[in-house]
Amino acid sequence: MKEKDAATVLTIDGREVRVTHPDKLYFSKQAKVSKLDLVRYYLSVAPGALAGIRDRPIVLKRFVNGAEEPAFYQKRAPAERPPWLRTVTLSFPSGRTAEEVVVDDAAGLAWIVNLGCIELHPHPVRSTDLDHPDELRVDLDPGPGVSWADVRTVALEVKALLEELGLRGWPKTSGSRGMHVNVRIHPRWTFGEVRRAAVALSRAVERRVPALASSKWWKEERHGVFLDYNQNAKDRTTCSAYSVRPLPDARVSTPLDWREVPGCDPADFTILTVPKRFEQIGDPHAGRNGAPGSLEPLLELADKDAAAGVADAPWPPHFRKMEGEAPRVAPSRARTKMPLLTVANSPDREAALAGLERWKGKYPEAAGLLAVDDVLVDSMRGRSSTWTRIRVNLRHVPEALRPTQETPDPDDDPTREWRKKRG
Repeated sequence: MKEKDAATVLTIDGREVRVTHPDKLYFSKQAKVSKLDLVRYYLSVAPGALAGIRDRPIVLKRFVNGAEEPAFYQKRAPAERPPWLRTVTLSFPSGRTAEEVVVDDAAGLAWIVNLGCIELHPHPVRSTDLDHPDELRVDLDPGPGVSWADVRTVALEVKALLEELGLRGWPKTSGSRGMHVNVRIHPRWTFGEVRRAAVALSRAVERRVPALASSKWWKEERHGVFLDYNQNAKDRTTCSAYSVRPLPDARVSTPLDWREVPGCDPADFTILTVPKRFEQIGDPHAGRNGAPGSLEPLLELADKDAAAGVADAPWPPHFRKMEGEAPRVAPSRARTKMPLLTVANSPDREAALAGLERWKGKYPEAAGLLAVDDVLVDSMRGRSSTWTRIRVNLRHVPEALRPTQETPDPDDDPTREWRKKRG
């Protein structure tokens, strides 16, 4: 290691990687983590982190000002990049294409972290076959007020169903409030077929534990733990194993053995604790590539649902209307409307939450009647960044006490101008 132009140059397997502004704090509130600390963390768990991204195109989610500031998504590989870094060209549902980075080694990993990539977001395909995923992703997303115990219970139900169908799931904490279960599959099925299998899995789990699990796309209809099947649609990515998440304690999305799931606590896995865990026990998912499975049993479940008249579940909003898809209309916009109000829009989540508190202070009687899951905090994805929308469902508030829709406070939707121009 040597100092050069206020940067730290690391030599990694014979390749030099320049870490600019190495002392810049990327986490400053609870954990104190600099950019160089983050790079060193990823190098300490590189075999595990690379196992989740190697030979896969990766979306660069860049936190250039650290975890406490908004990030932006960069699909296209930077023009200035090392000659040894590979790229592949992907096509998207919009018809556009992008040349994306492929990271194969620890030097490439350090290089993208230096760009501000706190999280790692690989696509579920290999660079040699960009049309056939080799991984089905089960994303367990708990709603407001849902306990971690319920998340673990639903994860174990996913495990049981997969095993009955001859598939093996590999669990990990999401690094936030949920869990991920990844399933290696033969790369024989299209994105549409993998998503269809995920829809069938989500509905089957919901039928098994209807009080705890939900396969409903619209937040107004969800309860408990949502199984987000649309994470398997083309162009969607989730954070991979050993990704650091932008939370104050620098929490890590950590691979687990199934025996750890009943008693695990996601707060135990941070940038400060995971390297020692990795050194002591290695990667619990080291064998994930050894036994890919077949989607046929899940696709048979999908066929049974279709034969029973169950329509396809809604797709993400930027996809064209799909054959067999139910009407893509949120219950709040359907003929029988749910009483929803938008109270805040902001790229800054904390500013949006502060707006919610102002609304509650303005309407304390109505706010006092809201159930936990009547407050809908949506992470909205724009063209290159995310923003927070907060809505309240007044279904438990008598009509005489219901506030009317006002201009949200704050009302900073970064996609508004883009949508106007597009329209």
